[in-house]
Amino acid sequence: MISKYSITSSFIFLLFITSSTDATSRLAPALYVLGDSLLDSGNNNYLQTIIKANYSPYGEDFVNKSTGRFSNGKTVADFIAEFLGLPYAPPFLSFKPRDKLPLTGLNYASGACGILPDTGHHLGDLLSLEEQVGLFQDTLVRLQGRYFKSSKELSEYLSKSIFIISIGSNDYISNYPATLLHDTNKRFARLLTSKLSHQLQRLYNLGARKIVVSEIGPIGCVPAITSQNKHKGKCVEHKNRLVAEYNSMLPAMLQNLTSSLQGSSFLNGHAYRLAYDAIINPSNYGLMDASNPCCKTWLSGIEGCIPFAEPCDRRDKYYFWDGYHPSEIVYSHFASRCINNASFCSPFSLKELVKM
Repeated sequence: MISKYSITSSFIFLLFITSSTDATSRLAPALYVLGDSLLDSGNNNYLQTIIKANYSPYGEDFVNKSTGRFSNGKTVADFIAEFLGLPYAPPFLSFKPRDKLPLTGLNYASGACGILPDTGHHLGDLLSLEEQVGLFQDTLVRLQGRYFKSSKELSEYLSKSIFIISIGSNDYISNYPATLLHDTNKRFARLLTSKLSHQLQRLYNLGARKIVVSEIGPIGCVPAITSQNKHKGKCVEHKNRLVAEYNSMLPAMLQNLTSSLQGSSFLNGHAYRLAYDAIINPSNYGLMDASNPCCKTWLSGIEGCIPFAEPCDRRDKYYFWDGYHPSEIVYSHFASRCINNASFCSPFSLKELVKM
């Protein structure tokens, strides 16, 4: 039975997605995904960690149900895959060393990880951004041995592929320095952008050329934060100001990479302002609730979904799925704007990027 929610979500993309996975209709040869739980498609299922989403009601509106996505349905990466005419990028860890890897892309994202190598590791084994880039390097060795006759062929394939990255919120949520010096925030933001820049250069050196990097969203607005901090209005604004410092440094860093690395295009996904506006003005986005989790969660509604709890009704009207993560309808707004709007993914849209 198809829900009203599924119809609504699909309708948003009806005018511009390409659902066929036939090679002739693809806008890019592959989609590679790196980041945290906002993009994880199931890598944490294969890791010794308590951060998992491989149970109901996660995936309630996804075709394969509980795959390990931290949402009720698709993520931004899934909507972008549909636009590109590609299958959803499967989790890298779902493949054994001798398995044949797909040419259409892979997902390396890991829930609770961060830009800093030690972020989230108190929660168990996770894949930091550095480790994810390392796994991508391993991927290329396996692909070249099976699919490509020369390094030139591999380079051409990679130069046309799309890379998307969303990471950094966990560095602030679980790894921000406890020492509150007046310059702590600027120094921490500089540290994160420097570490991120290094990993982006590693991706470039491996062959990546078209890379979309998302800002960090307004962490001060997520239920897990608002429920534990005194605040006026809908959000804990001093938490938002922390990530705003990082977001303010991101454009210049990405522009510097584009200018210095020949043939590269680094796009900045302005996730913060869209997310904040949708939370403050939910009715403008067809939402009714932008403060509370949609699923029933642990710890008075601030953590992950309680396993096998009955999912809420009208999931297309909630901004938050659980205590931290958006619902599928919100991800669809992010993806559609990145695809079509050069002011959201700048300096040009994803539609323009694939034509370059």
